[in-house]
Amino acid sequence: MRKVTLPTLPINGGCQCGAVRYSITGRPIVFYLCHCTECQRHTSSAFGESLRLRRKDLAVEGGMSRFTRMSESGKRREGYFCPQCGVRIVHGTAGSEQVNIKAGTLDDTSWLAPAGHIWTASKQKFVTIGDDEPCWDHQPDDGYAALIARWDEMIAGS
Repeated sequence: MRKVTLPTLPINGGCQCGAVRYSITGRPIVFYLCHCTECQRHTSSAFGESLRLRRKDLAVEGGMSRFTRMSESGKRREGYFCPQCGVRIVHGTAGSEQVNIKAGTLDDTSWLAPAGHIWTASKQKFVTIGDDEPCWDHQPDDGYAALIARWDEMIAGS
C-alpha cells in the first residue's frame, strides 16, 4: 500500500480559467476513483477522481453553476461547475455534510493515491486495477468504511 503525505492545509485548487478558486481547510476524508458511467461522462475520461471532505472544510471564491439530477437510489445529486469554462469542481448529495472535490482540479495532484475503486462493473476495459487495490463492482455497501479505513492507513503519520 502506498503511503500518502498530505500537503499542508489549506489545499488549493480551481477551474481551468481561474474564475473559481477553492481552499480545503480540513483533512480530506478519503480519495477514491469512481468508474461509473456518470463520472465517465462528466469527466470525458475513464473515471472520476473523488476527494471527499466535509462541506464545512471547503471555501469557494467565484460563482459556480449547479446541475441537479436524481440518482438511481432516489437521492438528489448536485454537481457544481464553473459557468465560464465548464469545469466540474464539486459534486455530492443535496443536504449532505460531505462533498467530493473533483481532484483533477487541485493545484498540486502529485500527492494523490487512491484508497480504492468503485463502480468497476462499468470501468473501461483498458483500465487496469492492481491486485492490491480494493475495488467494488458498484457502490460500497458499508458506507465507504473500508475505503476510509484504508485511506486512514495510507495517510497515517501525515
